Amino acid sequence: MEDKIQRRTLVLICMLLGISFTVWFTLLLVFIIVPAIFGVSFGIRRLYMKSLIKLFEWATLRMERGAKEKNQHLYKPYSNGIIAKEPVSLEQEIQDMRRGGAEPEFDMSDIFYFCRRGVESIVDDEVTKRFTAEELESWNLLTRSNYNFHHISTRLTALWGVGVLIRYGFLLPLRVTLAFTGVGLLVVLTSIVGLFPNGRMKNYLSDKVHLMCYRICVRALTAIITYHDSENKPKNGGICVANHTSPIDVIILASDGCYAMVGQVHGGLMGVIQRAMVKACPHIWFERSEVKDRHLVAKRLSDHVADKSKLPILIFPEGTCINNTSVMMFKKGSFEIGCTVYPVAIKYDPRFGDAFWNSSKFGMVNYLLHMMSSWAIVCSVWYLPPMSRMEGEDAVQFANRVKAAIARKGGLADLLWDGGLKRGKVKEVFKEEQQKLYSKVLVGSSEDGSSS
Repeated sequence: MEDKIQRRTLVLICMLLGISFTVWFTLLLVFIIVPAIFGVSFGIRRLYMKSLIKLFEWATLRMERGAKEKNQHLYKPYSNGIIAKEPVSLEQEIQDMRRGGAEPEFDMSDIFYFCRRGVESIVDDEVTKRFTAEELESWNLLTRSNYNFHHISTRLTALWGVGVLIRYGFLLPLRVTLAFTGVGLLVVLTSIVGLFPNGRMKNYLSDKVHLMCYRICVRALTAIITYHDSENKPKNGGICVANHTSPIDVIILASDGCYAMVGQVHGGLMGVIQRAMVKACPHIWFERSEVKDRHLVAKRLSDHVADKSKLPILIFPEGTCINNTSVMMFKKGSFEIGCTVYPVAIKYDPRFGDAFWNSSKFGMVNYLLHMMSSWAIVCSVWYLPPMSRMEGEDAVQFANRVKAAIARKGGLADLLWDGGLKRGKVKEVFKEEQQKLYSKVLVGSSEDGSSS
């Protein structure tokens, strides 16, 4: 008798699990996967975003009231952590410090200028703070954005607990399912498309497969993206350059258009994806030994853009992830090719989730867990008008002009520093440049001009 009851209970549990999985995948298919295939949206994500904004506003109000009741001071950072300051030349600053004009000779007071600049650099280093997450003015109910806010009141603590249940109990499983679906379909379908002979049909199918799979992956992050100025979208035979905040920058852009990717050959799961993708579309993958060969890289890129039937190349010239408050130095390699460059500015809204990948602190798996357990990824993408090298303009000047346009459009700080400082030391070139500027003060601008 007990055996029969146990068998019936087991059968009932299996039936309930089967029904649950059927309902789960039916909802995914109807409301997420099918709309992603046809590129349509029911507006659910934007309604969800508006609801979150109202919730954050209420939570911030409760937080401020709770802090006043406990006589606590809440730290509110400057916007982007940047204090606007008029740029002044080294010569002008030394003149102001000497108060009597800068004579072409050494003065003991000059020491104080370099001491002050050194202390300023330590206190407010405009480089290293670009590699840490941006501090928020208000709490978004995520522990990782502020470790103190959720202890201010019982209501906020309870709301934070409900948020944890929603994010990890519902959103995370949903997003993991969508991510595996998108990546799995990308590998399988691109492998099938790769069996077709080269031609229009293969290119058409490849574009549709890539767009569909990337749109599913975008939904796996609950990404709400606003694209501006779509008439400037990159065209075949060109290079698309964008500021770099996260590995998901690729998915954000590729869900609105098709690109040829550039990168190093990997092993494991990433290698499987790369090999499948290159069967359907001519992406550019380099072996580890080839990456440092600049001439080989430039030739591969030049050959690609010379063929107007091939997709535009997507490149992130900064070479590393920056925390979306600024744009740092662009590597000149992609600007030496001599083709049309299509600049793109990407700006994330950190209120819903921090998209910045601090690779020195988090591994890829840990980072993706943070992304999929955030409320959402909200960003704006601006397609800027195409740009080409002007007559007499070298690659570095062209890169700086493109970088300035991206920074201006995205509301980001335009910095001259190399993102490689994230892991390396300051190059001797930068030290020598400051030494040359000071030597001009010592020698005198007139003498320096006559000697040259």
